[in-house]
Amino acid sequence: MSDRLFLRLAADGSLSWLRAGVSAPVRAVPGVPPAQVLAQAREVVVLIPASDVLLAQASLTARNRATLLKALPFAVEDLLLAPVDSLHFAAASPNEGKVGVAVVARATLEGWLDRLAADGIVADVLVPESLALAPLEGGVRVLLDAHGALARTGLWSAFACAADELAQWFTVLPPAGTCLVHDARGAGAATPGLPGTVSLEVVRDPLALLAAQSADLPLNLLDGEFASRRRRRSDGARWWRVAAALAAAVVVLALLTLGLQVWSLSREAARLDQAAREAVLKALPDLDAKVFERMTPAQLVAARIGGDRQTAAQGVLGVLERIGPVLADGGTRIQVRGLDYRNDVLELALRAPDLNALDLVRERIAMLPGCKAELTAANPGADGVDGRVRIEIGAQTQAVRR
Repeated sequence: MSDRLFLRLAADGSLSWLRAGVSAPVRAVPGVPPAQVLAQAREVVVLIPASDVLLAQASLTARNRATLLKALPFAVEDLLLAPVDSLHFAAASPNEGKVGVAVVARATLEGWLDRLAADGIVADVLVPESLALAPLEGGVRVLLDAHGALARTGLWSAFACAADELAQWFTVLPPAGTCLVHDARGAGAATPGLPGTVSLEVVRDPLALLAAQSADLPLNLLDGEFASRRRRRSDGARWWRVAAALAAAVVVLALLTLGLQVWSLSREAARLDQAAREAVLKALPDLDAKVFERMTPAQLVAARIGGDRQTAAQGVLGVLERIGPVLADGGTRIQVRGLDYRNDVLELALRAPDLNALDLVRERIAMLPGCKAELTAANPGADGVDGRVRIEIGAQTQAVRR
């Protein structure tokens, strides 16, 4: 919801206000708006008396706005009655070498700002009420209310006077094709005699009319050196918008960077996966390449190694389980000094009281199912014989003597 607060400061110093863009009926309220209304307003627009502001148009071009504001006094100097140093100049945006100008006495502008500040009001926009009255193409638009008459005679020409002086003003103005009069004085008020074609429209609220016609105000008297007198909230909102835009740009850049990293990593992962497949096929030539549709290279290698280790573990444990009773037989008096298992071959380092006892153990192991035993070493010593028995797992049962 757009909440724009309009205030009208009359020549006698009185105030009226209304909120535009709210769901409630738009009607002006006399007096100072409550602090809550001021705080909630998105923009505070103050309309000041048109009788104190000179409107003009100048032919002027400048490289930047600061240069434009410095050149304004010289562009309209022939229209001024007061010294330039005592006046404040505000400008609209240049359009094809033409610039709309508003001129007001510095003391008058300072008085308006002090008057508003006394009631806790800081404006975003300060504009003459004549510019809030929309120009009428090929004619004149007039507002009649309790404060007098306000006439917009062109894009950058307007005047204010008493209602009974309006007809006299039209005698010195160029003839207008159409005059549209908005009369907000109430029933019974006399309509001034105006030349040309006159259309009369009765309005209930002059400030509501001005607010409805001021969607796009051409300039702001809080320009140049008076720009700092605008509401800080507006500046804060503007900088917050800039900060939000920068934050959004940072987020977008971070997402783009992250996307590029993900894309790069996915390409690298695909390259490494292909290299892994080629390495697995080279190491395990019996595999079919279609197996990669079901398993990754890591899973294939783990399954192959795990299967080999499980088979080997089952084999050696089974052999130890079978030869354990032979080695534990007290009649042989055999001591196991060590064992080594690799490539389906178990080699035992044994200590026996003599060579016959050692050979007896070999024979009993060779008689076990799935084992082939061979005595590979026998070294007699002072307290027995140190020997080594080589057992092949999975071989046919066969006794081998050495």
